[in-house]
Amino acid sequence: MPAPKIISDLVERFRLHKDAYQASSYNETQVRREFIDPFFKALGWDIDNEQGYAEAYKDVVHEDALKIGGNTKAPDYAFRIGGTRKFFLEAKKPSVNIKQDVGPAFQLRRYAWSAKLPLSILTDFEEFAVYDCRVKPERTDKASVARTVYYTFEDYLDKWDEIEAIFSREAVLKGSFDKYAADNRRKRGTAEVDDAFLEEIESWRAALARNIALRNQDLDVRELNAAVQRTIDRIVFLRIAEDRGIERYGQLQALTSGKEVYEGLASLFRKADDRYNSGLFHFRKGDGSPETLDTFTLDLEIDDKVLKSILKSLYYPDSPYEFSVLPADILGQVYERFLGKVIRLAGTRAIIEEKPEVKKAGGVYYTPAYIVDYIVNNTLGKLLEGKTPSQASGEDGRAKDRSPIRVLDPACGSGSFLIGAYQFLLEWYRDAYVADGPAKHAGGKEPKLMQTGKDDWRLTIAERRRILLTHIYGVDIDTQAVEVTKLSLLLKVLEGETADAMARQMDFFHIRALPDLGHNIRCGNSLIGSDFYGTYSYSLFSDDDHIAMNVFDWEAEFPFLKRAGGFDCVIGNPPYLFSAGKDQALYYQDRYELTEYQTDFYVYFIERGINLLKDGGIISYIVPDSWLNSANFSRVRHTLLNDWATESVSIFDYKVFKDANIENTVFFTRNAPPLKALDVIKFKSPVEYGQVNSLNVSDINRVGLINPHYEKRAEKIISRLDKGFANFGSLVRLNRGLHAYRTDGYGASAYGKGPQTKRDKDERSYHADSPMDKTYLPEVRGRDVFWLTYRYSGQYVSYGDWLAEPRDPDFMHKPKAVFRKTLGPILSAAYIEESAAIDQALYIAISKSDDTQVLKTALGVLTSPLGAWYLRTKYAIYDRLHPWYTKKQLEEFPMLPSSSEIAGLVDALTEVIDEEGAARVESHRRRLKLKSDMLREELWDVVARAYGLSETEKSIIAPDF
Repeated sequence: MPAPKIISDLVERFRLHKDAYQASSYNETQVRREFIDPFFKALGWDIDNEQGYAEAYKDVVHEDALKIGGNTKAPDYAFRIGGTRKFFLEAKKPSVNIKQDVGPAFQLRRYAWSAKLPLSILTDFEEFAVYDCRVKPERTDKASVARTVYYTFEDYLDKWDEIEAIFSREAVLKGSFDKYAADNRRKRGTAEVDDAFLEEIESWRAALARNIALRNQDLDVRELNAAVQRTIDRIVFLRIAEDRGIERYGQLQALTSGKEVYEGLASLFRKADDRYNSGLFHFRKGDGSPETLDTFTLDLEIDDKVLKSILKSLYYPDSPYEFSVLPADILGQVYERFLGKVIRLAGTRAIIEEKPEVKKAGGVYYTPAYIVDYIVNNTLGKLLEGKTPSQASGEDGRAKDRSPIRVLDPACGSGSFLIGAYQFLLEWYRDAYVADGPAKHAGGKEPKLMQTGKDDWRLTIAERRRILLTHIYGVDIDTQAVEVTKLSLLLKVLEGETADAMARQMDFFHIRALPDLGHNIRCGNSLIGSDFYGTYSYSLFSDDDHIAMNVFDWEAEFPFLKRAGGFDCVIGNPPYLFSAGKDQALYYQDRYELTEYQTDFYVYFIERGINLLKDGGIISYIVPDSWLNSANFSRVRHTLLNDWATESVSIFDYKVFKDANIENTVFFTRNAPPLKALDVIKFKSPVEYGQVNSLNVSDINRVGLINPHYEKRAEKIISRLDKGFANFGSLVRLNRGLHAYRTDGYGASAYGKGPQTKRDKDERSYHADSPMDKTYLPEVRGRDVFWLTYRYSGQYVSYGDWLAEPRDPDFMHKPKAVFRKTLGPILSAAYIEESAAIDQALYIAISKSDDTQVLKTALGVLTSPLGAWYLRTKYAIYDRLHPWYTKKQLEEFPMLPSSSEIAGLVDALTEVIDEEGAARVESHRRRLKLKSDMLREELWDVVARAYGLSETEKSIIAPDF
C-alpha cells in the first residue's frame, strides 16, 4: 500500500526546507514534535496518549527512565505493548550525521542492549537507522556496527510497506516485529546483556573470593561464600539505585580515586542500613529479623586493587550497561546461573566450581518471563477476580476468611516467580484503587496512592512495602538464592522512585524505604522437616551434613499457616532429577505418598505444594512431561486427576529451555473436588497458545496415561481397527536387531559367549570393513533405513552364536521387513531380501508363512500415515526427544492380511525412490519425485479403503497429507 498522505507531506516539507532543518539552531525537540511524532502516529502509535491510558499501559513513554547525573539520560521514546517494552527510539536533530557519528549509535545500543531489546531505532527524520541491539556495544564500534537497516527520508515513500510491516503497532501486535527480530539475529558478536553481566559478576566473584580468602584466613567456607555474595549484592543494588536516581550518582565511582576503598564501601553500606532497613544492609542487633543480621562483613580486609577494578567496570566509558533500563527479570536470569557455582577452599586458596546438583542436571535453566506471567495470571489472577483490596489483604471485617491472599514459591531460586507475582499485585492494587476513585486512596494517615502527573497514579512506598510483606513468601535450600530473591524484590520496591519522592514518603510515613524480608523469604529444605531426626539420630551426621540438609518446619517458620489453613497460591519451577543420600531417600519413601521407582524431585514438590494449599487454593508448576505418560509417575498422575481439581495442562511445540534436553508441561490444580475433564492448552510459540483439547478423566483412568493429543473420535477409529483386524504379531515373527560392539563407539557394549577368542583380543570387535570369512554379513543400521528404502553402512558384522540375541539365523538370512525404532511423522521401514546383519536400532519382521507379500503389505500399511498415527495416538508417544515405540506395540498393530495391490505399490515405490536417489540430472529427479508422490497418495488411498476409513477419518489421521 502507498504511504499515507501525512508521510508524503512530511517528506515534501523536509525536502523543501532541508537547509533550515539541518541548521544547528533547529533542535531535537522541534524535530520530535514536527516530524518524528507524526511519523509514528501514522504507524498507529498513540504518541500523545489520546486514549488516556494509565502510565503503566501507555503505548509510548517519553524519556523512559529518570534523567540522572553524569552523561546519562533516558531514551527519548519507549514503544510498548501492554506495558511491555518492544523497542526504543533515540531522536537527534538533523544536523547530526546519523550514518557516520559514533556517539548516537553507541548511546542507543547501550540503552537497548541493557534493556534486552532486540531492535531499536536511531533517527532525526532525515535518516532512519535500525540496530540489532543484541550485539554488545563497544566504545570503539563504528556507527555501522550492528546496523541492520538504513533509510533516508527520500526512501520513506517507496519503503513504507517495509517500515509498516515491522514497526507499526499492528505489526508488533501480530508478531511481525518479533519474527523480523528473530530472522535477523546477528550471530557474530552477539553477547546479550544477561550473558555479558553474568561473565562480569563471575569475574568479580573469582577476584573477591581469592582476595578475601587470602586476607581473612579466619573465615570458613560458608562465611567466605556469604561475604562474597553480600559484597556483590550490595554493590549491584547501590549501582542500580544510582542509575535510577535513588542514590547519588557516582558515589561508588568516587571511591576509586582514593585509598582504603572497602572502608568507604562499608560506610556506604552503613548509610544504606539507615536508609533502607533491608536485610541486605543489616548490621545492628535488635533492628530487623535476626536471620539477616550480618556481624562480620564490615570488618573484612579487601585490597583496593580488586575493588577499584570492580567499581570502575560499572561506569561509562568502561561499562556498556545502562542500569536505569535493566529489567528486574534480567538480573534474576543472571543470578540464577550465577548461583549454579560455589566457592570451595583448598587450604587458604579459593576455588570456584559448579555445584554437584547443577552439574548433574546439566546446568541452570531460568524460567522465561512469559511462562512466569502465564502461571501468575492463571493462579493469582484467578484468585483475585472479583475481590476488593480489603478482601485481598484480609482486612474485610465482613469476610469469613480474614487472612490475606498469600503466594508461595517453595524452591524460589533467584525469585523470578515471586517477582512476577509481586508485579501482578502492584498493578492489581493500583488499578483497583484508581477504579474506586483515586482521591479517596490518596489522602489520610496511610495513603495508598500518590499522583505523579495528570491522571497518573502510583502506589506509595509504604503501600508497596505492605503488599510485599503481606502477600509474597518463598523458600529455598540455598542461602545465596534466598539473598538474591530478597535483592530482586527490594529493587522492585524501589522501581520508578526518585530520591526526592522517596525521602518525602519516608519522612511522611516515618519509615525506612525497604522492608526486611527475613520473615517472608526463608532458607530451608522444603521437603525435609525436623521429623527426619525422629528416624535418624542427630549424632549420626556431621555439621556439614546438617547444614546441607537444612531441615525446615513449615508451621514453625510460617506460624500463620495453622490459623490460615495454608497458602492460597503455590507456583514455581521446582528442581528436576533426583539426588539424595540413602537416608534421605528412605525418608522420602516413608513420608511422601507419591513416591515410586525413580521418582523425580519435582513429584515431591508437587505433593508438598498441594499439601500446603488451603481450600480453594491453586498450585501451578512448570515441570518435565514425564508425569503424563510414564509408568513411574502413575501415582502423581492419578492423584492430580482423582484427588484434586486439575483444570488444565499446557504442552509446548518447542523446547521452553533452549539448552535443556527436556520437554515441559505446566499444570493448574485446585484444592477442590476432582473434575471430570482436563483441558489441554498448546503453546505454538511464546505468544501464541490456546485450548486444543478436553480429555475425559474417566478415559485417562482407563488408559492409565495422559495423552494431550487424545481425541474421542480417534479412540473410536482405533477401537474399530483393533476389533476388525488380526494383530501384526499373528502374521510375523518379530525381534530386535543385533547388539555388536563397534570400534567407532556406535551401539551398545560388546556381548560375548564363552572364553575370549584371539579375534576378541586382537580386534575387540565383530566388525570389519570387508568380509573376513563367510560369517560376515553386510550391516544395516537404524540410521541407514528411510521411507521404503535403505543403504548398507559399509561395515560387515561377523554373525554367529557368539553375539547376543537374535541368535536365530532366520532373522538375518530370510527376506525381512525392518522398522526403525524411532517414531517420526511417518514410519521409516524397508524390505530387505538378501542376508544382512540388522542393527539393534531396528525391529526385524519375518513372515511365519514365508510369504513375502505379507511383509510388503505390512510395510505399505505401517509406512502410510496410519502406521505412525496409530502408534502415537494409542500409546501416547508424543515426546520429540524420546519418540520410541516398543516391539510389543508393533506386534499389536491391527494388520491387513496379504494384499497384492498394496505389495505391488510398495515394489513400485521402492523402485522409483531408488531411481530418484541415483538420478544425476535435476529434471530426471523432479520427474521421479512427482511419480513417487503420486504413488504415495495412491498407497494411502488403497490402505484407507482397505481399512474402511472415511474421508473424515482420513483427515483426522493425516490432516496435512
